[in-house]
Amino acid sequence: MNNPARYTGLAIAFHWLLAIAIIGAFGVGLYMTGLQMSPTRLKLYNWHKWAGVTILALSALRLLWRLTHRPPELPAAVLSAMPAWQRSAHHGTHALLYLLFFAVPLVGWAYSSAAGFPVVWFGVLPLPDFVPADKALAEAIKPWHGRLAYALAALVVLHVAAALKHQFIDRDGLLSRMAPGR
Repeated sequence: MNNPARYTGLAIAFHWLLAIAIIGAFGVGLYMTGLQMSPTRLKLYNWHKWAGVTILALSALRLLWRLTHRPPELPAAVLSAMPAWQRSAHHGTHALLYLLFFAVPLVGWAYSSAAGFPVVWFGVLPLPDFVPADKALAEAIKPWHGRLAYALAALVVLHVAAALKHQFIDRDGLLSRMAPGR
């Protein structure tokens, strides 16, 4: 397959911006939690929160775009070569990715609010507390932000593995539908 139908330029931009933001926020999250309390750690926590709010905003815009613009159909040759379990995995993985695009930053925001640490986007725009300050609630929420982030990371790895399988094993050109450029 040489020329499968491509996604729109805006859909491609949303995909790659979110990919970079999610990988960056996950990396910063892993790094900052291993640091001793310091100005650097506090700065990284703020950057992490800014990335989370940005991911949330991009996810909302991406979902609105997706709901109003149908993605290109999978090529018939790809569909016919795909076992039913792979089609189900394809749809389920995408649905879970979208769910986690929202759940991870919302749970992080809830944790920050419950812990009594406000979210001020880029140090300029104070956001309302998502939940009231409550130390017990913060302790209950905290592990869920990490668990959901790891689940999102695992789905991203699965998504990348599937794309690479299509590119290098199936050689069906599916990856070119989301590649930047023409």
